[in-house]
Amino acid sequence: MKNRNQQIRNQQARTRRSERRTDALSKERIVEAAIDILDADGENALTFRALAARLSTGSGAIYWHVADKNELLTAATDAIIGRVVTDVAADAGPDQAIRAFALGLFDAIDAHPWVGTHLFREPWQAAMLEIFEAIGGRLQALGVPEEALFNAGSALVNYILGVAGQNAANARLLPQGTDRSAALGAVAASWTELDPARYPFVHHLATKLSDHDDREQFLAGIDLILAGIGTIGRTDRGS
Repeated sequence: MKNRNQQIRNQQARTRRSERRTDALSKERIVEAAIDILDADGENALTFRALAARLSTGSGAIYWHVADKNELLTAATDAIIGRVVTDVAADAGPDQAIRAFALGLFDAIDAHPWVGTHLFREPWQAAMLEIFEAIGGRLQALGVPEEALFNAGSALVNYILGVAGQNAANARLLPQGTDRSAALGAVAASWTELDPARYPFVHHLATKLSDHDDREQFLAGIDLILAGIGTIGRTDRGS
């Protein structure tokens, strides 16, 4: 009987230690460690073994919080998008809030290219709904007509994610340490060698390519879309 009681106490002690480890290893800690791995080495480097090593724990403790790699990628993407949503000033006007939110997404995908990849992989995940809500709510505040809301919101979201994703992909193509201006200058030079009769507009763009600012160009596109959306609103009010 004495041995039996000792076994029970030992089991209870092991259970308490396990619970303390589970509490200490929160899902938030796991997600932050996953983001660090993704940022440093890309999606292929994110394994539960690598994550366990970084967190100094066993894979089983991670599975307690996250079922698989896809769920982990989704949680990491949610965390990044959530930061962008909360960073927009609460007192900003709807058009300025859209610009700030769009630029925040652009910068977030530039810093975390895997976010753009995962958003396109699962287009109706929670992070995408947050993006549509953040854009759509401001469009409603701008007075965009009901019948134009879906198209207006889709145009903005598709532009933001498309340009941000392409910008991140372009950055990954450049070897580390490459001078961006020099690389773009080489591309511009190759464009000028094309037949100007067949590619007149490309020749024109070549003069602007090497020294353009990606963020400024991105925001210029947002302003063009917002200007068009504003025209829809004015047309509706005037009819």
